[in-house]
Amino acid sequence: MNNIRQDILKTLAYFDYFNYPLSNEDIRSFLCRQCDQSYVDEILIQLTGDKIIFKIQEFYSLQNKPSFINKRCKGNLMAVKQLSIARKAARLISRFPFVETVAVSGSLSKHYADEKTDIDFFIITNANRLWIARTLMHLFKKLTYIAGKQHWFCMNYYVDETGMEIQEKNIFTAMEIVTLLPMEGLKHFQKFIEANAWTNNFFPAHDISSDAGMEVKKSFIRKCVEKIFNSKAGDNIDKWLMNVTDKRWKKKTGRGKLNDHAVKIGMMVNRHFSKPDPKNFQVKVVQQYESRVKQLIELIQQPVTS
Repeated sequence: MNNIRQDILKTLAYFDYFNYPLSNEDIRSFLCRQCDQSYVDEILIQLTGDKIIFKIQEFYSLQNKPSFINKRCKGNLMAVKQLSIARKAARLISRFPFVETVAVSGSLSKHYADEKTDIDFFIITNANRLWIARTLMHLFKKLTYIAGKQHWFCMNYYVDETGMEIQEKNIFTAMEIVTLLPMEGLKHFQKFIEANAWTNNFFPAHDISSDAGMEVKKSFIRKCVEKIFNSKAGDNIDKWLMNVTDKRWKKKTGRGKLNDHAVKIGMMVNRHFSKPDPKNFQVKVVQQYESRVKQLIELIQQPVTS
């Protein structure tokens, strides 16, 4: 029983970093072990009775703050509208050459949005054509600034079909993977999930979404562009674009530039992936989570005094 208590506190501790309370179903879904809902509910009653956690309405949190409940409920409603926009944006992104899967990531993939929420996308491309695909998409994104729709197209994480296994195997990346919402290209998305089966060590009870189109539609223009770049010249262009982008981002990072959320920008570059530098946000989340978990475990292990 004590292990389940710790597991529940660990789950609440992760979401506590984002001030996001959980329902009892959420908690069971994100536990690090399989467990019946009735048993989870029993332990939640005990933890609430011991005043280790708090229940407000149907939600549980480490903090007794009703404002977090209101924020979550409002954010869940806003996410419904944002996801409708995301589906249309994903459909457009999937039309670009060499794109095989488009999935929603970030806070929106957890069904939360607010006035500042971007629509973040995770994208899988064909092998060794990631940088051609990425460059074409980011040239398009420059045009979205004219219409003020740039926040609908935050394409910040790419892998190609030969580099699907994520190397940072921690609770943050596991959470981001299992909560991805595929919009286009189910076949490659399923391969990606299979390549990252290690996430089961963190969230064995979480059901990963499979609500995506069967395959992306390839227009005549897309087929022509892919045919042109499926060559030795295409290989050289892809490598050149990777190097150019890497140099440009290193300059940005060197200047200490921040993104719209006041997080230092940085990018890790490889022939088979393009992703935010984990040390700028991911590492901070994991470290604070581990520190919080340590405090909570020490708390519940303290002897009861009369």
